[in-house]
Amino acid sequence: MTDTAMADRIKTGAGFIAALDQSGGSTPKALRLYGIEEDAYSNDAEMFALIHDMRCRIMTAPDFTSDKVLGAILFERTMRDTVEGIPVPAFLWQERGVVPFLKIDKGLEDKENGAQVMKPMPGLEALLTDAKAMGVFGTKERSVIHEADATGIKAVVAQQFEVARTVCAAGLVPIIEPEVDINSPTKAEAEAILKQEILNELNALDDTQKVMLKLTIPSQDGLYADLADHANVLRVVALSGGYSTDDACERLARNPGMIASFSRALAEGLSKQQSDAEFNAALGNNIAKIFDASMCA
Repeated sequence: MTDTAMADRIKTGAGFIAALDQSGGSTPKALRLYGIEEDAYSNDAEMFALIHDMRCRIMTAPDFTSDKVLGAILFERTMRDTVEGIPVPAFLWQERGVVPFLKIDKGLEDKENGAQVMKPMPGLEALLTDAKAMGVFGTKERSVIHEADATGIKAVVAQQFEVARTVCAAGLVPIIEPEVDINSPTKAEAEAILKQEILNELNALDDTQKVMLKLTIPSQDGLYADLADHANVLRVVALSGGYSTDDACERLARNPGMIASFSRALAEGLSKQQSDAEFNAALGNNIAKIFDASMCA
């Protein structure tokens, strides 16, 4: 019943997907933006404890509920941790009505043919089993495309769908994320190639294999509208990719069928030094902006 309820919520619900999945490499930057410098912690354990405190502050904020937030993407450490004494996935769904997802990629390989594929994921099947048991609905896995190189883009998409099939087999729904660098001089051309490669792979899936797509907001408005209508796609979500919250929301609103899945934009302007009232007001403002842009799209 839970899986069906979550699937219905993701497919038809109003709102956006929050990205709370900063990993080891991106955590120091996220903490700096939050007002915590690197001299505030001396090892990884302390660093991850601080980022978990920040995530808990977000997850327990008054506006972080199913009224505007559809789902949340978690780092593995977050999935295995607790908030208010409750396992994070259970807290999100049972207390907030927010569908939990898990980031499963282990980072990126070096650039080749204008793109970065994902590093190997040892122990993936065991991780998926754990995630399923903890009430996680789906996964998220990220690659990056830097140039309109057909060979590189094809490699990225082929790998993404190979992983997606493994995720589907474990009873979870994969969010396929082939990010296109917003600063690429050939961004529009890369997106046209990417769309066709995604369509090719979607058309090869069977009826039971449902996926989601997380894509950079395209240079051509409405480019991905027909992907959102594909029978194998539950939802198409947009990453902010370095755009400011206002810019990302304005661009998203011009793209029918896409909703937001923002990370940096969600946390923009948040600081550890803020009082709870100030923090909740700033986060609530970001949530409202992202929700409104998702509803316009």
